[in-house]
Amino acid sequence: MKNLQRFAILLVVIVTNLSIVYAQGMKRVSPAATTKGTINGTKVEIKYSQPAVKGRKIWGGLVPYNKVWRTGANEATTFEISKDVKIQGKTLAKGKYALFTIPGSKEWTIIFNKKAKQWGAYDYSKAKDALRVKATAKKSSTNQERLTFKIEGNQVKMHWEKLVLTFEVK
Repeated sequence: MKNLQRFAILLVVIVTNLSIVYAQGMKRVSPAATTKGTINGTKVEIKYSQPAVKGRKIWGGLVPYNKVWRTGANEATTFEISKDVKIQGKTLAKGKYALFTIPGSKEWTIIFNKKAKQWGAYDYSKAKDALRVKATAKKSSTNQERLTFKIEGNQVKMHWEKLVLTFEVK
């Protein structure tokens, strides 16, 4: 009986250690990040994964122009608001959305899709778009290695590589 108990304890220890080692070995290349803020009394939360430049050509390369992009890595980026807002002057109802973009060499389309939980843009459906707005990306003098979202005043800014995409939230 004691041998059986010792065996059971040993087995639990081994399985626990293997689980820890396995979990540590499965770190994502593009880590998860969250940006939170308040704009005019509305709570805004953006959850995304942060791909890195790693010396690659990003715009028109890794991220092609004129195609729907998950605006991050791994799962689709989510954009959640606690109240109805205006994005670039157009109304977006309170809720949680998948945030997609269509990068262009001059103008971008920002998409808020009703299906918040999805992997990348593989199941993206235009029919589930709640809102599409236009924005212009600008070149930045500084290089941002990892994709980062910031809330500054009444603007959301996406920084990556030498590009900043800004959209207004009111």
